[in-house]
Amino acid sequence: MKREDKARVIEDLAEKLKDSAVVLVDYKGINVAQSTQLRARSRESGVDFVVAKNTLAKRAADQAGVEGLDDLLVGPTAIAFSEDPVVGAKLMAEFADQVESFVLKGGLLEGGRVLDEAEVVALSRLPGREQLIAQVVGGIGSPLTSFVTVLNNTVQGLVVALGQIAEQKQAAQ
Repeated sequence: MKREDKARVIEDLAEKLKDSAVVLVDYKGINVAQSTQLRARSRESGVDFVVAKNTLAKRAADQAGVEGLDDLLVGPTAIAFSEDPVVGAKLMAEFADQVESFVLKGGLLEGGRVLDEAEVVALSRLPGREQLIAQVVGGIGSPLTSFVTVLNNTVQGLVVALGQIAEQKQAAQ
């Protein structure tokens, strides 16, 4: 690879390391069909799956100001970048469950926190961002719905009571 190409790869990786959640995996032993399937699933999920030389990835990490990845950048390493940390972790963990030779190494959150394999697995078990937002909105909406129901029942009770009072007055006349 030419020096200019290496510089471009390092710059691209450094930008992604700054702006994305990262999962690092050992991909040795997967065949072409599995690799194609993983790349297709990655594209569908919005995950950028990159195989890069460890030396280039280390230089990119230095350029991005990320520390603690050197221990993970050993042996064949592929990097999954995603905006939503759960999506990348979930996809890589699912693939690691399906393919024995595909091993999670660790990860990196946007704040620069390095994760080990167990933390990536724990992250993969969380609901995704969209699902969490839906749960929060549902949690906010539920009390409001209950409040409206109570108010509606109170108004209905008042109408029934007024109707009974009107009937009593008519019967008394």
